[in-house]
Amino acid sequence: MRRRDFGAAAATLAAAGALPPRWAGAQTRAESLRILSQAGPNSFDPIGVGVNRNAIQLHWNTYDRLLRFGTTTRPDGTLYYDYYRIEGELAERHEVSEDGRVITFHLRRDATFHDGSPVTAEDVKWSLDRVVASPIGRSQFSTGSMTSPDQFTALDRHTFRITLPRTDRFTLPNLAATFGIIVNSRLVRAQAGAADPWGSEWLKTNVAGGGPFRLDAHVPGQSLTLSRFDGWRNGALPGFRRVLWQVVPNGQSRRASLERGDADIVQDLSPQDAVSMAQAGLPSVRVLGVPMAGAFQFIGMNNAIAPFDNVKVRRAIAHALPYRQMFEAALFQRGQPLFGGVPDEAEGTEWPQPHGYDTDPARARALLAEAGLPNGFETTFSFELSLAPVAEPVSLLVQEALGRIGIRVAINKVPPGQLGTLLERKEVPFFFEGSAAYLNDPDYFFRIFYHGPTRWNFGTYNNPEFAALVERTRYETDRAAYERDIRRMIALAKQDIPIILLWQPALDTGMQRSVDGYKYLFHRQLELRTLKRA
Repeated sequence: MRRRDFGAAAATLAAAGALPPRWAGAQTRAESLRILSQAGPNSFDPIGVGVNRNAIQLHWNTYDRLLRFGTTTRPDGTLYYDYYRIEGELAERHEVSEDGRVITFHLRRDATFHDGSPVTAEDVKWSLDRVVASPIGRSQFSTGSMTSPDQFTALDRHTFRITLPRTDRFTLPNLAATFGIIVNSRLVRAQAGAADPWGSEWLKTNVAGGGPFRLDAHVPGQSLTLSRFDGWRNGALPGFRRVLWQVVPNGQSRRASLERGDADIVQDLSPQDAVSMAQAGLPSVRVLGVPMAGAFQFIGMNNAIAPFDNVKVRRAIAHALPYRQMFEAALFQRGQPLFGGVPDEAEGTEWPQPHGYDTDPARARALLAEAGLPNGFETTFSFELSLAPVAEPVSLLVQEALGRIGIRVAINKVPPGQLGTLLERKEVPFFFEGSAAYLNDPDYFFRIFYHGPTRWNFGTYNNPEFAALVERTRYETDRAAYERDIRRMIALAKQDIPIILLWQPALDTGMQRSVDGYKYLFHRQLELRTLKRA
């Protein structure tokens, strides 16, 4: 079969969710994993503009990092990443100086890249130099006080050092997160040029790693084929020798393929499908619903645009919303609610936590009157069509509930990919959106989503007391002082309610019961190395 004909056949099979004939044998299925998802990667490189979340699944499993997060087990047996336990991956061990400013990493001496060449400290330095050379990479690494190539030193072939301006508790988590991939510098340099010294264009469509899987084939928008790298020395070898990852945009086709046993794992299950599949009780299929740490969906209000600049208006809206109806209609209760709870004060030091508001139309009307708006006002509520399965029922219920207190809402459906640009320009007054924090500390969450002139400060929140607390907690080492400041920040977030957190959605994944070892990770993509045939 010609390559062109093979691609056409693969596209037909993927669209139907059918199993490729060469994967049908019992022995092949025992060693092979077939994954279906709604979309595929738009780049193989984590460092780039507009890289989608699906790209993480590819580079996470084909590259190594110096460190990784540990693993814990939930009561239901599901594996879950442990943010507070950092382990070595490419580095077999690391040491932190007494003042916390120097971190020394000792690399595994038998680690190699996929082409067989050894991994050296020079590769590590070049890889991290590459991260901070990129505005996007430097922005993330700066949260761990890593901003300059001068901070990275290869002491010898297997010893690497990072020097920090001050001790920073976010340095190690950043090295275990998505950006710090270790690339084969010799291979990439051979493809780079004066206009692209870091080989970024080549890395968008090629892998230069040494992770647990190799990339064997890629048909853009259709499929990826990976094979286990048997030379991987940075952990236990994966349970599957081959992985076929196919893109099937239609949710019903993905579900049907799983139910008839053609697919092993189906990602991106809708809440409705997750509920109905669980209720169907198919003996060969299970649905895993895992709360997404750091992820949240919310109603945003631009605090710089009237009348949302008035805290009484924001509190009125927070009291008017029909939270339980939205949670049922949009998520089928698949997630962790962030409404209700203790009002106006902290309930512990974890964040997100329930914001203290519940449905109270009478209180909402009173607050509107106190704000000088007894007859309400008109506004537009926006959501992006890519979020329509959840956002549409939310928007209709918002429109209905606010109408009862005199706020007249027009719904604006934004084409996919455009809401982010509008939010960056701070042009949207009232909207539905979702996001996630990669690092778990509450001050990190507040710094990203409640502070500064960035797109991610969705409410354009600007409270001088809160801003001072954000800066003060950044390098705080006194635990009691840190927790005291966090409690005050939580209280302000509840009182000022710049955005209205709704819930942390569940990540719903359909799997054959014959597949074991599923692990939830902060980036919400699959960890292939832990999966195996039960």
